[in-house]
Amino acid sequence: MELPEKLPTEPKGLLQTHELYKYILETNVYPREPEPLKDLRAVTSTHPWAVMGTAPDAGQMITMLLKLVGAKKTIEIGVFTGYSLLLTALTIPDNGKIVAIDVSREWYEVGRPVIEKAGVENKIEFIESLALPALDKMLENPENEGSFDYAFVDADKPNYINYHERLMKLLKVNGMVVYDNTLWFGSVAQPEDSVPEEFREGRIAGIEFNKALAADPRIEISMVPLGDGITICRRLY
Repeated sequence: MELPEKLPTEPKGLLQTHELYKYILETNVYPREPEPLKDLRAVTSTHPWAVMGTAPDAGQMITMLLKLVGAKKTIEIGVFTGYSLLLTALTIPDNGKIVAIDVSREWYEVGRPVIEKAGVENKIEFIESLALPALDKMLENPENEGSFDYAFVDADKPNYINYHERLMKLLKVNGMVVYDNTLWFGSVAQPEDSVPEEFREGRIAGIEFNKALAADPRIEISMVPLGDGITICRRLY
């Protein structure tokens, strides 16, 4: 799916006022944000598609989830400049591993100097590839099935359901996957004719994916209105 030509300039949060979102960031998020993440956010802010970066308030919650799960072996689908990748690398143990998949190494290289400076690049296995063939290749190795503690997905939205099926095989029972952008700038709750043309494909994909997750008996779910909407899934069996 191609990115819309015109990306929103509003805050990524779905809160109704800039002031309230700013209050949350300045009161709870930024004071606790590690310096490497601040640096990476600053680097990303100059990128023309900076809005694609993980929202720092969502990142704060993801850090907590990683600790609660005790994540050691993880997957990231859709890296961009690496904000969520870096926070994962900072959180998992020294012997932890992240398989990071993205179609563009160029974007990853924007944030890589910050990741390298933070001393956590050794935890990352970066794969420049479309995600589906990369995941299928991982599944060819029986040792990968049911071996991952956590996954984060922020790539092409129409393939979310395909990623989900593969992740249900790769994740451990009680493992967790977080899907980003599941509210798609709020458009999933808006009539189609009121949504700009460039957002309609993502809107339709989001609606169908959210329905599929709600009907999936293999997972426990929670949709959280942080950033552009994140859905947290725990594999039950």
